[in-house]
Amino acid sequence: MARAAAPRSTPPRSTPSRSTQLRSAADRRDVVPVLAGVFGDHGWNGTSLSVITRKTGLGKGSLYHFFPRGKTEMAEAVLDDVDAWFQVNVFAPLQAATDARLRSQQMFAQTLKYFQSGRGVCLFGAFSLGMERALFGSRVSKYFSDWIDALTPVLRQLGHGDDSRGLAEEIVAGIQGALVLARASEDGVSFERLLSRLETAALGVSR
Repeated sequence: MARAAAPRSTPPRSTPSRSTQLRSAADRRDVVPVLAGVFGDHGWNGTSLSVITRKTGLGKGSLYHFFPRGKTEMAEAVLDDVDAWFQVNVFAPLQAATDARLRSQQMFAQTLKYFQSGRGVCLFGAFSLGMERALFGSRVSKYFSDWIDALTPVLRQLGHGDDSRGLAEEIVAGIQGALVLARASEDGVSFERLLSRLETAALGVSR
């Protein structure tokens, strides 16, 4: 009896890289998360078009199709995406729920979740420091004002009285400082620890 031929082995399929997948991106929403990482890693000044094309795998033609105004429009799209996430997951819940203590706890939990999910840089904070502030100043100001405005009534309900807005400003500023320190020291645990201290300050009066 003739021996059956041995089955041919099929080489494992490699998973397409993110940049390869983006070459066939349907719309610019697929590109924005990658751009966020590029701006986070390289900053505004260090993010050249050549860096963007290398990281996204998209040619200049595709990038300008998605973002006709170039790098400025790319950064605006990233900031709008970040702002939309915080509006839905942080600011709106602060304003909607009735339990101030729970609202405060959820805010810190969501903030920790966001920045520990590979987003170790607050681009709003980063874009407030350099010359790019002239381009994005209104967006940056609104983002921080929205956060402080949403947090202040919660802190007032927690018993902080006239100090509520000042404490809200300290907490939002403290989160930014904790991000900078964690990134500079390459110690992600420090961000969680400092966030916990800020949460304790927010909840302290009502305990």
